[in-house]
Amino acid sequence: MEGVIQEMNKGALDMFGYTKDELIGIKRVSIFSEADIVIQNVLGWLDEANKKGKSIVKTRFKRKDGSLFNAEILITPNYANGKDKGQTGYCGITKEINEKIDIPIKFSTKLIRGIAITRGGFTLASILPMIVVSCFLSSTGNLSLLNSILSISGVFFLHLFSNLYNDYFDVKHGTDEANSEYFNVGDKSLVLRGAQISGGSRAIELGLITLKNTKKLANIMLIVSMIFLMMVCYNSYLVTNSFVNVKAMGLIAFIASSFGYFYTAKPIRLSSRKGLGELTIFLCFGPLLTIGSAIAMSTNTIFLDYENLRDFILIGIPLGLLTTNILFINQFPDYSSDKITGKINLVVMLGKKLSRWIFLLNITLTILFSYFLKDLFSSKVLNFNHIVYSIIISILALYGLFIWLGLFKNYDKRSLVYYNIQTIYYQIFFCFGIIISFYF
Repeated sequence: MEGVIQEMNKGALDMFGYTKDELIGIKRVSIFSEADIVIQNVLGWLDEANKKGKSIVKTRFKRKDGSLFNAEILITPNYANGKDKGQTGYCGITKEINEKIDIPIKFSTKLIRGIAITRGGFTLASILPMIVVSCFLSSTGNLSLLNSILSISGVFFLHLFSNLYNDYFDVKHGTDEANSEYFNVGDKSLVLRGAQISGGSRAIELGLITLKNTKKLANIMLIVSMIFLMMVCYNSYLVTNSFVNVKAMGLIAFIASSFGYFYTAKPIRLSSRKGLGELTIFLCFGPLLTIGSAIAMSTNTIFLDYENLRDFILIGIPLGLLTTNILFINQFPDYSSDKITGKINLVVMLGKKLSRWIFLLNITLTILFSYFLKDLFSSKVLNFNHIVYSIIISILALYGLFIWLGLFKNYDKRSLVYYNIQTIYYQIFFCFGIIISFYF
């Protein structure tokens, strides 16, 4: 059901130019098509096969040597254990044809291609905490709206820079190539439909972009983020009439971009250093992000001392833990390839069984710090609704327990993907829950 090749007959092997050892149980059928065709059409073809019992399409296919040929493929759903026990996969019967095949690529597909290459959807992990901080500052009357927009834009591009370099180095180090167990959402989520949620973007493997151009695009993203940083610094000086915030922003931007680069880059490669990778994610998407956002967006001068930063550290802790859990649960399907390639993260170091309890610990700490935040918001946010907040946090506590129970039972199964998806939703709901309590 995930596209992993289970069997190919001799005709298929000859047609595509592979051996069984290269494909069976290792590769997905998406490697036989051009990337844009995969993004735009494959899920639709499979949907039609499920609804009508078969799908007959004419398309272009790609051989191992990169050459293209036109073909007709008959796709039918498979029920290896009987129809009463659920669908187990698909069968494709392909024949080469001499017809001219025109497959127009829509603009929306090109947009999705860009999101897939950069893993742009994951920027919500940095954008939503910044929105929380901007709403907090707005409620206290200390928000520069222009700097809020500029700083969120800058961090958006800095996050893309980090995503691209993570892909670049994971491919270069062989981590992604060794990973045949990564998770793709497929049709399991309407919001995240078709997204890669573990094992990197797979953009290079699919032919969406080359390794060289991944590096080039990453550098462009860094340059764009630095341009936004300069605009934020300039406007911050005009608003505060001081260089204090400017210096702090420069320091935080340097630390964040260094963490983003060296998360997978050698010789440091934080992601392979027995928990330093998880700590890096916690800091970058938690306290470091909320402190940097506050300094960038505030109309007041903020000195780098505990008294001035305490509120934003407290806001950042649960937000950082939630994003860390997204990374953490995604390490479960990547366990084997990470271990083989020396990417010793916490799941590899502790093992899958013990790591389940780390996920629960992060959820527990998130809820605990959320109740500490209640006092902060009550004293600082004018229209804060503590009843709504308490209800939302209580529901989220139960939701977090539900996700952990799913991880506990499915930690070594493909069905875990459902709970990976829910962990992403959890961070989104948490941020929106805080924002809602500020205004309702």
